[in-house]
Amino acid sequence: MYRTINKIATLAVICMMCSVACAKTYVVSVGIKQYKDPELNTLHLPVKDAQAVKYVYDKHGDSEVIFLSDATATRNNILTQMRRLFARANTNDIILLFFSGHGYQGGFCAYDGNLSYSSVRNVMASSRCKNKMIFADACFSGQMRQQKRQSTADQTELKNLNVLLFLSSRGGETSFEAAGAETGYFTTALVAAIRGKADKNRDRTITAKELFDYVSNRVSTETRGKQHPVMWGKFSNNMPVMKW
Repeated sequence: MYRTINKIATLAVICMMCSVACAKTYVVSVGIKQYKDPELNTLHLPVKDAQAVKYVYDKHGDSEVIFLSDATATRNNILTQMRRLFARANTNDIILLFFSGHGYQGGFCAYDGNLSYSSVRNVMASSRCKNKMIFADACFSGQMRQQKRQSTADQTELKNLNVLLFLSSRGGETSFEAAGAETGYFTTALVAAIRGKADKNRDRTITAKELFDYVSNRVSTETRGKQHPVMWGKFSNNMPVMKW
């Protein structure tokens, strides 16, 4: 009887370890430099930002990444690819939307029009995964926190969705691009962080708090206090962002 219990306990531990080891990250990485609307000025680094994020997760190995840029990054295609990829995630996996480009109060500017946060939220909500994240390197992206026209029910749904939003700047700030840089200040710090720089306790897991502390301090310092990343949503400080 004792041996049987030991075997059951051992199998349970093995199964738990396999579950953690097999956890995957599903990423849709979007960068838009040139827009369909000529009134939206051309940016320099968004495509490179999205490529840099894709490269990190490709190197991670246990990730699947869809990369969209410029004309392929239409509103419909972004949502379609998110819906298709994120549906494959299990409970302990991680799903991530990275966006670099123009932003507006309440969402992002896709190649052919506005991509509202509510539409992104709806796709996120349909996934059974519990680790849901949005990283955005977009001017005025922090204004997504100020959706004054949302109904009370919509605000409650947003609050309870358990999505971590990490945005490159406050509502009234611009997200800066350093002269001659390959990626923007926020993306540069973000990539360094998830590659290990943010792993303060060296346990090979980057948590939400570790990510915020590293990126926000670095961006604020390098832009001389002109840009301040913001993180919000309903999530634990120990939520895993990246496991190496």
